[in-house]
Amino acid sequence: MAPTLDAGELAPALATRDLQNPTHTQQVTLGVIAAYVVGIAILWNVPYLRMVLWPFKMLVIAFHEFGHASTAILTGGKVKSISLDPNEGGVTHLSGGISAITLPAGYLGSSIIGAVLTLCGFNINASKIVSIALGVCFLLTLWWGKKDWLTILTILLAVALLVGCWFINHAEALRFVVLFIGVMSSLYSVWDICDDLILRKVNSSDASVFAKRYGGSSRCWGLIWSVISVMFMAAGIVVGLAAFSQSFEQQREDAQHFIPT
Repeated sequence: MAPTLDAGELAPALATRDLQNPTHTQQVTLGVIAAYVVGIAILWNVPYLRMVLWPFKMLVIAFHEFGHASTAILTGGKVKSISLDPNEGGVTHLSGGISAITLPAGYLGSSIIGAVLTLCGFNINASKIVSIALGVCFLLTLWWGKKDWLTILTILLAVALLVGCWFINHAEALRFVVLFIGVMSSLYSVWDICDDLILRKVNSSDASVFAKRYGGSSRCWGLIWSVISVMFMAAGIVVGLAAFSQSFEQQREDAQHFIPT
């Protein structure tokens, strides 16, 4: 059985493992990631078909708002409320905090979460662990959020989806759901910033508010945040390749002994 790596062993593994020759299982995972990127990009821009992504967009928006909220708390602010609306948008009402950090934290926070989910999507047990953390984040968002039906329904359905996937082939389905949400969250800033600042020219985006307060243009900041988001995703993939080389069979066997379902 292929061993997993602890935190102390991960850095040397990144330097020594031949990442240019991934295993068959890793190749399949990389292929799935590429298919997700293409599929989401197409669905994002095709009228009517884009409705397929609506539930997942709402989940990623929850990550976005959670990024604003968590950094506000870490920088001495308070969260008044979080809400998600039917137009696939969200808003976090804050009091205090450092806006230079909280404003980009929505996009960058969702990108970091996406990178972690993408990394964990290379392994079943890692997906099990991160799904627990996801559930906690969702419930925290529900605690902060306005008690409107869409916020409650979206978060409860997200938790139900994660729980349900635990019972499909020893949570193998969970791995691909986590991977999909990871890719969606990693690239959300790229697609959403493109929509807001290039295609629809929305003037009230995080990037435009940041530009007004700290200088520069909204498109410039949006581009910078998009590049950083892609870099986070790439880092998640590299770490995933370095940390998880087990085959599908080995992962299923491991999963039967770690919080089995």
